[in-house]
Amino acid sequence: MLSLEQEFHHIIDGQKPDNLYNPILYILEQPGKRIRPQLVNMSVNMFEGSTEQAKKVAMAFEMLHNFTLIHDDIMDEAPIRRGKDTVYKKWNSNIAILSGDALAIMALQQLLDLKCDEKVILAISNVFAQTSLEICEGQQYDLDFETQEKVSIDEYINMIRKKTAVMFAGCLKAGAILAQASQQDQQTLYDFGIHLGIAFQLADDVLDVYASAPVFGKAIGGDIRDNKKTYLYLKALEDANPAQKETLESLFSTQTSDFEKKYNIVRGIYDELNIKTKTEELEQHYLNLCMSDLEKINVSEDKKEPFNAIVQKMINREK
Repeated sequence: MLSLEQEFHHIIDGQKPDNLYNPILYILEQPGKRIRPQLVNMSVNMFEGSTEQAKKVAMAFEMLHNFTLIHDDIMDEAPIRRGKDTVYKKWNSNIAILSGDALAIMALQQLLDLKCDEKVILAISNVFAQTSLEICEGQQYDLDFETQEKVSIDEYINMIRKKTAVMFAGCLKAGAILAQASQQDQQTLYDFGIHLGIAFQLADDVLDVYASAPVFGKAIGGDIRDNKKTYLYLKALEDANPAQKETLESLFSTQTSDFEKKYNIVRGIYDELNIKTKTEELEQHYLNLCMSDLEKINVSEDKKEPFNAIVQKMINREK
């Protein structure tokens, strides 16, 4: 059986024009975390479904994920992804937009190529479509928040639920559908994915400020540079004294050429308010919800072990 990377290379290598397909191959062959394919496979294996058909679903969601990365990097003007130039930096924005569009279409083709009951294909495709739409909604909220004067913590959690968590949830539900799990188990796994995805994004927010750049694989402080109203920023505003609040709001309302100074001031305030620990506590809350979801699924404990492992891995994320 071919690996995921080999499958990607097999379906893309040699396709023309080069400037459409080479960027796709470039991003798919990068050594990402592959969390989304992993979630599809975990879900299928939990209910003893077809691992061969699972690969098609896993490829579809990984391709969809990378499509969002190509476009997100353009919107965020991010130069580095996974330690390498982003697609738009290596080529240009026009090529990156087209390659991203093509990648999203190719992802759907993977689902249409499934060899199983048509009702199963339709159900998985509906999950895939809804996931894709909600990711776009989440990305738009994220863009809106950059210029929106007031953003609540609840609004932020809803944004990351759509932008990040629905992909995790969609992968798990699609795998459960493919393996013909019960409707209740499909929904419970979906809930697990939502809680895991929110925890993942909260960890990502912390890493953006506090990680080691070589380990993290992308530039540190991008959220501060782009005035992103992350949980760290919103919680800091909530807990800040008047002087700290005024400083934060001033720094996040303008663009500055002295990014290093801005980053150091913001991180200093976060440190004074213990924001890293407070964010990690909220992350742990969502991971606890994951464990509660897992208890509701009626399978043997050994089938749940990979899910326990991924929750534990989340606790010690460095990238």
